[in-house]
Amino acid sequence: MKIRSAGALAAALALTVTLAACGGSNSSSNSQQAGATLVIDNAFQLKTVDPGRMFEPSGLMIGEAMYDTLLTFKGSDVAKPVPDLAESYTASPDGKTFTFKLRTDAKFSDGTPVTSADVVFSLNRVKNLKGNPSFLMDGLTVTAPDATTVVIASDKANAAVPFIVPNPALGILNSKVVKANGGTDAEDADKTDTAESFLNSKSQGSGPYVLNSFSTTTQVVLTPNDNYWGTKPTYNKVVVRNVQANVQRLNVLKNESQIAVDLSPDQAKGLDALQVVSGASPNVFFLFTNNNPAISKTTTNPKFQEAVRYGVDYKGLIELAGEGAVQAPGVVPSMFLGALKAGDAVTRDVDKAKAALAASGLSNPTVTLSYPSDVQVNGLNFGDLAARVQANLKDVGITVNLAPASVQAALETYRGGKEEMGLWQWGPDYPDPSDYLNFLPGQLVGLRAGWAKGADPALEQLGEQAATTIDDGQRAGLYQQIQQSMNKSGPIMPLIQSAQILVSAKSVKNLQSNAVWLVNIRELG
Repeated sequence: MKIRSAGALAAALALTVTLAACGGSNSSSNSQQAGATLVIDNAFQLKTVDPGRMFEPSGLMIGEAMYDTLLTFKGSDVAKPVPDLAESYTASPDGKTFTFKLRTDAKFSDGTPVTSADVVFSLNRVKNLKGNPSFLMDGLTVTAPDATTVVIASDKANAAVPFIVPNPALGILNSKVVKANGGTDAEDADKTDTAESFLNSKSQGSGPYVLNSFSTTTQVVLTPNDNYWGTKPTYNKVVVRNVQANVQRLNVLKNESQIAVDLSPDQAKGLDALQVVSGASPNVFFLFTNNNPAISKTTTNPKFQEAVRYGVDYKGLIELAGEGAVQAPGVVPSMFLGALKAGDAVTRDVDKAKAALAASGLSNPTVTLSYPSDVQVNGLNFGDLAARVQANLKDVGITVNLAPASVQAALETYRGGKEEMGLWQWGPDYPDPSDYLNFLPGQLVGLRAGWAKGADPALEQLGEQAATTIDDGQRAGLYQQIQQSMNKSGPIMPLIQSAQILVSAKSVKNLQSNAVWLVNIRELG
């Protein structure tokens, strides 16, 4: 769930318009298990499979199977980018220039060789479509010195580039075919590109699978790419179906599906005959108290913020989220560079919270907590979390009125910075701590929490330094300092990382959860 300014979450859930189409596909002659079909149940967050416009979780999972990127991640390891279309890359000492050498045996599904011109077209198209994933290309320029070399230049030092390019939204397209079907990478692509419907009917990638059929409401079917340059896919057909979590459990038990993506920890209990992969997800739930006095003079009060921070029962929230969930020690997920250690997390201290509230000068304050009521993440309801927070703060002397709303309505007030208190979740756009600079004053999430630029100059300076530091050891230390500062003061309180659980038949091999695209379909055997 990517809750960004461009409206990705609202688009993902606004499924009143169905983009359904069918297209031809290659035969299954290269499949290792002729006739084998893999069925994956997933509660769709899906708008499109056009890489330039795709940024919903279901779309990223499906897109990763069809489109190669310059670099990728293997299995669940998102700490180290590995070669994909680029067999190698180098970074300049100043961290501003990244040179990728392309493999020479990669072909698109129609047999056309992949060239640097296709890479330049694809990345520029994402940038100029100005859609949900376009921010991935902010400050980046792409050129091709020759047919097998791609250079990405950043306008400032940016160590995150190798972690950004594996995103399936930056999948490489067959530029000649896409151009012939309405695609363009021109600066006005947001107004002139008409290739989405074509790409929702016939994929144009070099990955192991091609698109056979597509619907945002029922299912997406993939079949093997006979011209794939790598290890041929195991399955003759992959069917990704739109199924709610409670039905997913029944389907995988009855072997009507082989993988269930969205089970909660409770739903995954008792499935001993199946394969269960579980652990903390990178999805961070967080609470904020609006720092804008025009919205609330109560939530702006630093001592009130301190009372909230120490009044929350983090252990109770973990118990609610279920086995596999962990407390978020900071805004950076525990598996990413720069994450705080578990021992650095804030712990509940009701006496300290009450003392802070007394020092605030506020008497029996009442505030309103807003959250989306029709969304689950990893089987966890925002409403259940909100009710726990309400009860926790009552112990401190704070009355919290709950204000649930549909995700579309809640997003409007959240993005407008109008919520007095908010309960939301952030999923990684890419697995690098620089993505979490969005939480600082004057940045995307910071502004939604009323935390304006200039509110904390020292913290903001740390953020600027972290963003342009290249050495990983130094970067980790800077991001830890940022989070330690946020854990002491400020309007944003990280709560928990929910559990990510995948359940499958034992016949499915190499099942692993990935922080960017949920399931590595291409690695399954």
